Amino acid sequence: MTIDRTFKAISLVLSYPTRELQHAMPEIGGVLASDTRLTAAARRALRPLIEELGGRDIYDLQETYVGLFDRSRTLSLNLFEHVHGESRDRGGAMVSLVEMYREGGFDPATSELPDHLPMLLEFLSTRPFVEAQETLADAAHILEALNARLGRRESPYGAVFAALLQLSGAKADKAAVAELLEEPEMDPDDLEALDKVWEETEVRFGPDPNAGCPQVRDMLSRMDQPNTPTPQHAAE
Repeated sequence: MTIDRTFKAISLVLSYPTRELQHAMPEIGGVLASDTRLTAAARRALRPLIEELGGRDIYDLQETYVGLFDRSRTLSLNLFEHVHGESRDRGGAMVSLVEMYREGGFDPATSELPDHLPMLLEFLSTRPFVEAQETLADAAHILEALNARLGRRESPYGAVFAALLQLSGAKADKAAVAELLEEPEMDPDDLEALDKVWEETEVRFGPDPNAGCPQVRDMLSRMDQPNTPTPQHAAE
């Protein structure tokens, strides 16, 4: 099986920072710097993040990651939160996504939810580029909203989402992006407010007789219907 090293590399860059990941940053940076599917400007924009992940104190990196992606629901890396929120539709979509992974021979060894972006990218790294590109195109407005929010925070992680948009070959729907950006951002240090937001209904992933096993584009076809997102704590 051929692995798309760029999708794999981006999956790792968006994963929770570890010392092992830090040690791999020179190789990961080399993969991203050599992919001509990205413009020279996009590759340059990724360098500050690669350098930071490779050289900054690991505890600072982990604190930054949690503050961005775990404490801020508007920056959630669980894509279906931006589509279905905590509605019942999300449970069915999760089941179908798991079945799609299994059909593709993909068995992720992680406690993250199936719609976690690093996991999806790892799966896409095993698929033909056209298929991966179509999947990213369906999520273009989510990627653009995340890029914009990270840009407001002056976070180098924004360059990753700009790169994914470029790989998708799509332009995000402006109205859909605007709707996502209307969601107010919450102070990640306001723990009491965060606890109230994180009171969520249980999402079940048991057998669903109506789930089926659609193709990738069918799985994410509702990504053009943004919904109010709700966060999911990271396992770490």
